[in-house]
Amino acid sequence: MTDTSQLTPSPNPNVSTDCVVFGFDEEKLKVLLIEQRKIGDFKVQYALPGDHVLENEGLDSSASRVLKELTNLEGIYLKQFQTFGDPDRLKDIKDQEWLRTFRADPNARVITVAYYSLVKMEAYHPEAASFAGNVIWQPVDEIPQLAFDHNKIMNAALERLREDFEYQNIAIELLPKKFTLSMLQSLHEMVLGVKLDKRNFRKKVKKSSTVTALDEKQKGVDHKPAQLFKFH
Repeated sequence: MTDTSQLTPSPNPNVSTDCVVFGFDEEKLKVLLIEQRKIGDFKVQYALPGDHVLENEGLDSSASRVLKELTNLEGIYLKQFQTFGDPDRLKDIKDQEWLRTFRADPNARVITVAYYSLVKMEAYHPEAASFAGNVIWQPVDEIPQLAFDHNKIMNAALERLREDFEYQNIAIELLPKKFTLSMLQSLHEMVLGVKLDKRNFRKKVKKSSTVTALDEKQKGVDHKPAQLFKFH
């Protein structure tokens, strides 16, 4: 008798998880993309890291596993933000050849549960694996045409990030322990995609209960040292 407990769980052909990982390198906001492994003359496409959910796992576990298997990133907090279930989301002609090669049921309707995360790029070093031929950090304002409906998913994640950024003080995770107001303003402008008035921004920050001015200034800079601040 076969010991079925030792068999690898099969993937559910109708449910997947996709991960939108935003990275910040103190200069630009970027998103992590995988290059779909090339087959024959198939045109290379980039996509968000994603794959089918296994029959025996939860959605959160699936998102973490998929990200690890495709990019070798782990230990990242992933926040579920939206579900995408358009019946035609995988039927574009640009995606069919790849699906026929890498999916047991390429015509199956797939509903994907999307997650997003925001990380310091210097802390993570992605490596391509599985059906990912390569992995890149791409600036969010230079995103090419992605596979499936991944442009739609990425844009929805960016909107959610902007909402959370304003109300949940995510900047605390991305800046050094001591920072200048210019650094804080630049981060807000990159994430929110808008130019902020310097005077109004600083006035608002100084009134905030989340930021404290330090009796310290920058060191080792080739310009007038700016005052340093920290988050509570």
